[in-house]
Amino acid sequence: MQWRNAGGSGQLVSVLGLGTMTWGGDVDEEAAREQLRLFVEAGGTLISTAARFSDGQSEAVLGSLLGDLVARSEVVLAVSGGIPRHWSEGRLDASRKGLLDSLDASLSRLGTDSVDIWMAPATGANIPVEETLAALEYAYRSGKARYVGVTNYTGWELTRLCSTAGFPLSVHETEYSLLSRRPEDEVLPASDALGVGTLAWAPLGRGALTGKYRSQLPSDSRAASDEWAGYLEPYLSGRAARITEAVATAARGLELSPAEVALRWLLQRPTVASAVLGARTGAQLKELLACSLAPLPAQISEVLDEVSAPR
Repeated sequence: MQWRNAGGSGQLVSVLGLGTMTWGGDVDEEAAREQLRLFVEAGGTLISTAARFSDGQSEAVLGSLLGDLVARSEVVLAVSGGIPRHWSEGRLDASRKGLLDSLDASLSRLGTDSVDIWMAPATGANIPVEETLAALEYAYRSGKARYVGVTNYTGWELTRLCSTAGFPLSVHETEYSLLSRRPEDEVLPASDALGVGTLAWAPLGRGALTGKYRSQLPSDSRAASDEWAGYLEPYLSGRAARITEAVATAARGLELSPAEVALRWLLQRPTVASAVLGARTGAQLKELLACSLAPLPAQISEVLDEVSAPR
């Protein structure tokens, strides 16, 4: 497993991270234990979680495994804060109080005095930037978070925050893949200029870039369930399907899996420190962790750039 610095900070993270969005929900504690074991045995360090995942149960499951399966000091915890206001609205309370309350709750569930990276989420709510900065600064200066950052910000929001803060913001976690290249418009250029590292969630296009949905939806897949259908549907047809076919074609020519091609492409992009993987089973995660992440041949990378270029 390769490691990279998270932006301009001294924090090293594994280039493949472990996402825990479904832990405590679709992924029970036994399955989570297997995933964490496979991840650390492969040399992985970065674990991404959030106070809102499974209503806090994701962090609780992870906390129960730290110190048992792996020492706390051997992993890098990247935690997104914010307390849900109303699930039906899909909004988070990212006020200073909401953020700091969620930080204390996260620390309690994780069973630790501090996290390595703590991030404030973008909410779309009318929260003054000063409140977000006050919460991040408190977490940073109190030592409850060794490094701080944000999640799902636009480029101008990230620039405003960094230019206003009197302390360093090290990371930005955002969706980024061959099927979601919107961050290249302004987010990645801003991150590059500001020395902010990118943690890419859904690096496999919410599973579509593995190729498993090309012909039909497996009956046991998340895409076949009503709960996840809306999350995956935009990446299963039209232009997205054509990009997925191009990845599959490149994979056949290189004798690689489609997922390996997609990950290699992503990890060549500027500012990307880690691709955060979310797997449903240990077998899926094991296959992804076995990928060789050497750069793609330049010609293949250029073709994929062209095919997937944002309109």
